[in-house]
Amino acid sequence: MSRRNTPTGGPSQRQRRVGELIRRVLADILSQGRVHDPALDAMHITVGEVVCSADLRLATVHVMPLMGDADITEALRLLARHQGELRHLIGREVALKHAPELRFRADETYDRLDTVRRLFSDPAVRRDLDAAGSAEAPGAPEPDAT
Repeated sequence: MSRRNTPTGGPSQRQRRVGELIRRVLADILSQGRVHDPALDAMHITVGEVVCSADLRLATVHVMPLMGDADITEALRLLARHQGELRHLIGREVALKHAPELRFRADETYDRLDTVRRLFSDPAVRRDLDAAGSAEAPGAPEPDAT
């Protein structure tokens, strides 16, 4: 097993644990308005996920404004502008040798969920799922093996 990844190629347990800790701390910092920028403090931003590099020196932060009319581009710009201050605040609360560099990205989880919902509501897909479900339903007669 490589030191950089788990056998499946995904993040290690430590990377996931540190990412979740950073996510919680960053969410608290943003919700408490501890950044010295009224525009950023006025935005309600959710921190969906933090993905850390193998050496924990880089953290990719997936964010999304909570208000529907808030501009994700503006939120990303403000967060990037205050990356140093946010990194400093995280470093004071998280016991790591080095506070990671923060990179902010739009959280596309909700967009992917909408796409999946649209697919499942498509009549052709529903028909195929219903047909597959009835063929595998418990109690369905087994085909003869003769």
